[in-house]
Amino acid sequence: MSKADIGLIGLAVMGENLVLNMENKGFSVAVFNRTVSRVDDFVKGRAAKKKIFPCHSMTELAQALERPRKVMIMVKAGQAVDDTIEQLLQVFEPGDIIIDGGNSNYQDTIRRTSYIESRGLLYIGTGVSGGEEGALTGPSIMPGGSPAAWPLVKPVLQAISAKIEEVPGGTPVPCCDWVGENGAGHFVKMVHNGIEYGDMQLICETYDIMRQLLGLSYPQMHDVFSAWNQGALNSYLIEITRDILAYNDEDGQPLAEKILDTAGQKGTGKWTGIAALEFGVPLTLIAEAVFGRCLSAAKNERVRASKIFAGPKIIPPADKEGFIKDLEKALYASKIVSYAQGYLLMREAAREHKWNLNYGGIALMWRGGCIIRSNFLGKIKESFERNRELENLLLDPFFTGQIEEAQDSWRRVCAAAIGSGIPVPALSSALAYFDGYRSERLPANLLQAQRDYFGAHTYERVDKNRGRFFHTNWTGHGGSTSATTYTV
Repeated sequence: MSKADIGLIGLAVMGENLVLNMENKGFSVAVFNRTVSRVDDFVKGRAAKKKIFPCHSMTELAQALERPRKVMIMVKAGQAVDDTIEQLLQVFEPGDIIIDGGNSNYQDTIRRTSYIESRGLLYIGTGVSGGEEGALTGPSIMPGGSPAAWPLVKPVLQAISAKIEEVPGGTPVPCCDWVGENGAGHFVKMVHNGIEYGDMQLICETYDIMRQLLGLSYPQMHDVFSAWNQGALNSYLIEITRDILAYNDEDGQPLAEKILDTAGQKGTGKWTGIAALEFGVPLTLIAEAVFGRCLSAAKNERVRASKIFAGPKIIPPADKEGFIKDLEKALYASKIVSYAQGYLLMREAAREHKWNLNYGGIALMWRGGCIIRSNFLGKIKESFERNRELENLLLDPFFTGQIEEAQDSWRRVCAAAIGSGIPVPALSSALAYFDGYRSERLPANLLQAQRDYFGAHTYERVDKNRGRFFHTNWTGHGGSTSATTYTV
């Protein structure tokens, strides 16, 4: 009996579609699912007459695979992954490779890589982005883990990934490449998802301004997003927003208007915010996007509050067409800030975990297949090609020019929304970050004086060399003993 090139565990929609993608690219696949009946249903249905081998136990799966065995796990993040790994360790041998393709926390992947390598096997934790359609036709894939495993799985993962042309008419490049050791792949996927949260929140705030402040109809909003998708904002999320705004319910009314305004989340945006706090990175926009979903979930409380607080009167701008142009620029400038913050987080994590991340390569991997795919990412890749040590995307000449050109529009949009009581937490936090970043002096001098006053936490002085710390006896009876120095 011939052996399969790779195995996959977990036949939910993503798992099934990845299997069909692998088989379509010429690989034979052995499949297993905890509920074994799903294996038979799949092989008799969507996988009928394909090089897909059904397995009804872990032992049977191990026996069906070529050595070194390669198996991809597509199960729910958390304990289910650990349980599946333990079962595989009972039937796999040294040199075999386990791939976790789910949305695992990168810290779990660091732990699992160390554990599995200690057992003589190899491990890969890879982000897979693109949803159900991407899994079938070509997702963005971000692998990290055991470096020795990469050459063995590279042919499969790059074959099934999305492909993009770096230059028109050029050779298509796979949206998949090695990210780094242990948890690097899942960390990059986590940041991708955080940026996705930010992009979606920015688009939703822009839609809300169009609806409330400008009074645009759904067909009119559809036309605006259609036009934007032809320019600098061209992206998958702008494209699907355009389509959603044109979709009517059975009664001919816009379906979006009938959807309850409570947003769900699966946790990767929250993890991104937690990581930012742990690393001390000001990931303000993505954090606001996560909190925006949390606030939306308090629907009943918001309904009660709306009957108590009236808020200001909506004041539409006199020049609607001009304001729509301002909106486009504000959205684009805020998007730049979101990506700049995400890249700062990746850089800080790489420094902490000693990952050698290819930041331009990451932008290339996100160019196709994934949810945040856009032409904009090509500009990020070019930025890191110009300067691999770029501190912040805002300092790249291209993005500096874009921000400068959009700045006045950005301020007009935020001022108009706030003046009319329309919440724009992501748009305004992006602008606040920009203003803080461009400020030579912030009021943190007073904050540090407060900390020294109540806790003797010390401060540095502008007229002394950096690294020297001082404490003042502010009250005259506090003494001269100071606490530990502060950490930025």
